[in-house]
Amino acid sequence: MKVLIVGGVAGGAGAATRLRRQSEDAQIILFEKGEYISYANCGLPYYIGGIIKEKEKLIVTQPELLRSRFRIDVRTKSEVVKIDREKKTVTVQNHADGTVYEESYDKLILSPGAVPKRPNLPGIDSEGIFTLRTVPDTYQIDAYIKEKNAKTAVVVGAGFIGVEMAENLKERGLDVTIVEFLDQAIASLDPEMAAILHRHMRENGIKLLFGTGVQGFEKGDGLKVKLTGDREIPADVVILSIGVAPDSRLAKEAGLELGVGGSIQVDDTFATSDPDIFAVGDAISVRQIVTGDKTLIPLAGPANKQGRLAGDNVLGQRITKDSGVQGSAVLKVFDMTAASTGLNEKQLKAQKVPYQKTYVHPSSHAGYYPGSSQLSMKLLFAPDGKILGAQAVGFDGVEKRIDVLATALRLGGTVYDLEKLELCYAPPYSSAKDPVNMLGFTAANILRGDVKVFHFDEVDSLDREKVTLLDVRTPDEMKMGTLDGAAGIPLDSLRERMSELPKNKPVYAFCQVGLRGYLAARILVQNGYDVYNLSGGYKTYITAKGDQESPTGADCVGVKKNSNGAEAVKSACCQEAKMIEVDACGLQCPGPIMKASEGIKSIKDGDCLVIRATDPAFASDISVWCERTGNLLLGVQRDGATYTVRIQKGAQAPAVAAPSGNDKSMVVFSGDLDKALAALIIANGAASMGRKVTMFFTFWGLNILRKSEKVSVKKNFIENMFGIMMPRGSKKLGLSKMNMMGMGSKMIRGVMKSKNVTSLEELLRSAMDSGVKIVACQMSMDIMGIRPEELIDGVEIAGVATFLGSAEQSDTNLFI
Repeated sequence: MKVLIVGGVAGGAGAATRLRRQSEDAQIILFEKGEYISYANCGLPYYIGGIIKEKEKLIVTQPELLRSRFRIDVRTKSEVVKIDREKKTVTVQNHADGTVYEESYDKLILSPGAVPKRPNLPGIDSEGIFTLRTVPDTYQIDAYIKEKNAKTAVVVGAGFIGVEMAENLKERGLDVTIVEFLDQAIASLDPEMAAILHRHMRENGIKLLFGTGVQGFEKGDGLKVKLTGDREIPADVVILSIGVAPDSRLAKEAGLELGVGGSIQVDDTFATSDPDIFAVGDAISVRQIVTGDKTLIPLAGPANKQGRLAGDNVLGQRITKDSGVQGSAVLKVFDMTAASTGLNEKQLKAQKVPYQKTYVHPSSHAGYYPGSSQLSMKLLFAPDGKILGAQAVGFDGVEKRIDVLATALRLGGTVYDLEKLELCYAPPYSSAKDPVNMLGFTAANILRGDVKVFHFDEVDSLDREKVTLLDVRTPDEMKMGTLDGAAGIPLDSLRERMSELPKNKPVYAFCQVGLRGYLAARILVQNGYDVYNLSGGYKTYITAKGDQESPTGADCVGVKKNSNGAEAVKSACCQEAKMIEVDACGLQCPGPIMKASEGIKSIKDGDCLVIRATDPAFASDISVWCERTGNLLLGVQRDGATYTVRIQKGAQAPAVAAPSGNDKSMVVFSGDLDKALAALIIANGAASMGRKVTMFFTFWGLNILRKSEKVSVKKNFIENMFGIMMPRGSKKLGLSKMNMMGMGSKMIRGVMKSKNVTSLEELLRSAMDSGVKIVACQMSMDIMGIRPEELIDGVEIAGVATFLGSAEQSDTNLFI
């Protein structure tokens, strides 16, 4: 039998070697249009970052090995350009010598892979804009960075390759910005899990612009990346990483049936609509194991396995059917790891699959053994307990746990199986109750009715008049923040103080990660209360909420990366001060804060406390704790998973009851161009000084926030009249004086441009990127008939209470 294989990377090379192992008689010819076969596609970013130093390491298998060991006719630089199904031939173009010839086949295996998406945008073909898919792509990017001495990079897209490229470009010394149209990185994770990675990327100096699209590129002295919202950012190099599309051109022209997204349609044996043609890899649609629906999962692991199965089936000696793909994936992000398997919550909602969820934040191994760090894990499961998907983020042990969960999912396991799993345990590796067991325990508790849960995304919608919010953490923990309207009763005092809780309202209990909330729920339920526990605790809520409130991703202030972080922090202590050291590594809540509190009590005013912890949220938590307790935070250093914090005890930082007394708040009532400019200049100046700024736009000021293009929304007659009479967007605003029917505003904009003065639109975007809170008055919008869809992205819609809340924390309140 003569078998031709098109494509020599994961699927094609795997099929070729499997074929030879099954048949010594088969004639096997492998065509690869590039110079390399079976290369380490997933390792390409790490060559650019200098982690992989030798080019040869990127090549997994040399053509000579397939020729000598497997007797496979490998033809590189040979592109199959046409399939003739009637004649059972392919047309091949030899790029080495330019010749074109035909080759006959008995069976044909297609493994053409996928091609990077490259949208038709202005300036897309400018020098310095790259995609990363092949080994030559890698060499070109590396050479360009060296030749141009590149200092800044923009990565468009925050998928796996985009994030890996951002990390490696940053490690190489470039200033890196990620631009992503969605509101998160890594779409296989749900937003609250991705938020943990966002914080870590910001700590490592990556700028994140979420909810932002690219509109084009402009080449001058360097590249300018034009973004939505009339903003542009400079870059020496741009990496496009917005996904891939199946390379199904050959199949389409040959008349084969296509599937999802233009992919090649195959059955469970990887046969196409032509029984003599098989297909594998990124070019085909696959069956999702959870739902059975066809989908696209362009991953190397499935492609290799598909090639192996196709190698079996093409001979017809044995038929092995594919059991589906679950999309297990793992990602390194600096010192952190993120992994997932199965479906995420967004996908389950979209496909209307009934599900429940649970969160846990356990230690990677026994907390008393050095080096323990915190994991954050999420499990999605069906009402009957069947596992639907899982996600985990942390510093250590992440992929190990997801691999166990992926195996359980593959075998049709349930949460009850997770409870019973007997997993390896020794203090350096795990705990007696492994994090996977913990997911099983919490999920089974929910299904058995031992506890009712609520989730982080339900918190803000709870009617505080109809429920009792109960914080069962310690007073020190509550100082770092709590849910609005929550009563505080520490768990260890609950039995004695439960009479303080009314029984005529349901109790919504919470702690830091969920365990103490569960214990409180069990106590209260058995005493006649209707109780819900916050799954994942306050940690999950504040991580997700904090990320939503900083969509553009300002850098984490005060956290520095230092390979000798502990020494750097300790040496910064004043010479005459006494210093004690506290090790809180591996401790779960409320351990680190309790250790800090105990340590501070043991020293005198002016003395220093150096505390180390592995909780990723510790750096931000301790900042708030110091502020609320009257102690001075002198520095934070990070070394891998360990945060080292230096605190000075004493009255140099008086305790405050609120997060800040230097906030700035403004009511922007006017819709005049000059007044809007003044307001935004002040806001940007305050933000640059680290102040928290809230701008409350009401009545005519709302026109500053309107989109310039017409938005199709349903309005009544009066609302339509208002819309016609009012300026649509900031570019239509007039001056308060000397407007001269619009000539004045055009003149002032012209003068500003000629003198390189930042425009109103740039000031507005800069303010939002700096964390200025832009609020549109809901009442004014209702009166004037302005719909949310008509406002620019990133605007919060709220009432006067939101403004008054910020005004109470401000030392400056302006009415403009």
